[in-house]
Amino acid sequence: MALIDMKNITKDYHLGETVVHALRGVDLQIDEKEFVAIWGPSGSGKTTLLNLIGAIDEPTTGELAIAGKDVRSLTDNQKSAHRNEKIGFVFQGFNLVPVLSALENVMLPLQIKGASAAEARKQAIARLEEVGLIDLVHKRPAKMSGGQQQRVSIARALVNDPSL
Repeated sequence: MALIDMKNITKDYHLGETVVHALRGVDLQIDEKEFVAIWGPSGSGKTTLLNLIGAIDEPTTGELAIAGKDVRSLTDNQKSAHRNEKIGFVFQGFNLVPVLSALENVMLPLQIKGASAAEARKQAIARLEEVGLIDLVHKRPAKMSGGQQQRVSIARALVNDPSL
């Protein structure tokens, strides 16, 4: 069973009287642990597609199943758990919490999931070590370069060992 299964997905946005067809007839299957890259020109629907995969938004038409369940049948809490536990998002803008250190930013998804502080700290340190930032664990994002912030964001995306 695919982790993400999209069939004939469309997504329309209404801007006043104008309808923007962001996605039309998308079919996509993504299996657990599969590495996926999405690219294309500006305005081609990449962010819209990621918002659907992450259950941040719902399709206008078509079928979207996450781990075999129709996304429309999931509660908000189930959608949030899906994003936290199953998907490692690396955002263009990093989305680090400015008042938290690198370590605390990486610990956050584990703590949301219910891990103990000690376990979250251990796993977060391991991920920060993997991305070469062990010396910056106590620095806040404002004291890091853009590249360092991106690596913290990557460590945070991977700390829950996501399927996707």
